[in-house]
Amino acid sequence: MRRRPPLAVADILCPADGAISQLGEIANGLLFSGQGPFFSAEDLLGGDTVRAAQFQGGQFATIYLSPKDYHRVHMPVAGKLTATCYIPGKLFSVNGVTAENVDRLFARNERLVCHFETEHGPMAMVLVGAMVVAGIETVWAGQVAPPPKRPATVDYLSLPQSVELAQGDEMGRFMLGSTVILLFPEGVMRFDERYLAGAATRMGEMLGSYQ
Repeated sequence: MRRRPPLAVADILCPADGAISQLGEIANGLLFSGQGPFFSAEDLLGGDTVRAAQFQGGQFATIYLSPKDYHRVHMPVAGKLTATCYIPGKLFSVNGVTAENVDRLFARNERLVCHFETEHGPMAMVLVGAMVVAGIETVWAGQVAPPPKRPATVDYLSLPQSVELAQGDEMGRFMLGSTVILLFPEGVMRFDERYLAGAATRMGEMLGSYQ
């Protein structure tokens, strides 16, 4: 397995190798992909209005993992898992061209939503499936996708003990490249100024910091 570089000392770390698709404010409950179209945090989180409200006015980052990238996803901050939700859906490609032209792509593709409680409040990590991605796994539950066929959104968190992960710990992986979306509440963090749409990311580098 490819060796990873030592983790940087930072408040919020890049969770994966890849590239920033977009990042910015969750304004009026909406996120955007590429040059358009917008989609809502509520739709992204599987219709969970209560948890979506926690991120109103907050910040989001969408990180694209290409097929050549390291496919494992790590914790940007330390956190305790509070809920997970597997959401069946489409498997559109998540490259830049498709993301800009398929309406609400990230809120339509198959995905796994993971909610964590951190020292600075809630954080959501959404692992989005895509065309030819053979599966999504987590370190606590193993393979999540593809699951047995299920007709609707399923909250499958049922574990004998709590899941607490340190900053930099692996939390999941794709069987091929795909996309990770991070959500943070309002007023708690800011992204490093070097990260703009198209900027490369490296797992363990500083993505942002708490205010």
